[in-house]
Amino acid sequence: MKNNLLDAKDYIVFLIYFVIVAAYGLYIYNKKKSVKRDSKDYFLAEGSLTWWAIGASLIASNISAEQFIGMSGSGFKMGLAIATYEWMGALTLVIVAVFFIPVYLKNKIATMPQFLSQRYNGTVAMIMAVFWLLLYVVVNLTSILYLGALAVSSISGFNLELCMYAIAV
Repeated sequence: MKNNLLDAKDYIVFLIYFVIVAAYGLYIYNKKKSVKRDSKDYFLAEGSLTWWAIGASLIASNISAEQFIGMSGSGFKMGLAIATYEWMGALTLVIVAVFFIPVYLKNKIATMPQFLSQRYNGTVAMIMAVFWLLLYVVVNLTSILYLGALAVSSISGFNLELCMYAIAV
């Protein structure tokens, strides 16, 4: 019976992926390092990214450990119907890209707190920012660390706590 642990080929694929992502990041960094930066550059990359890099970033931003473990478990239990959640997410991203993003770009809005500050006031923006920061740190980040470590530990055979620290770094 074959075990479900990673072998050398799997680690080579991870290494190649890491090198490609790091090389692309360094390329963009070196291309833009002499220019003075502000928050617009951080959030929008001065408009220098290609469509496929932005699309990959959107997908990567919406996928984390809870998707891999939760959606796999739900898919096993419910079948393909759980994929409806992801199809709706894709449709929503298209609607946002077509209808909302042009308005945000026209008004030079890069973040949700910036929008709330312009639309209402700084207090509303601060309340929203603090709320989501606390929610992310207390709920989302802890589940991502644990579930990600659980997945990595089960396929690599490494200690769960070690995997959690590695993901955190």
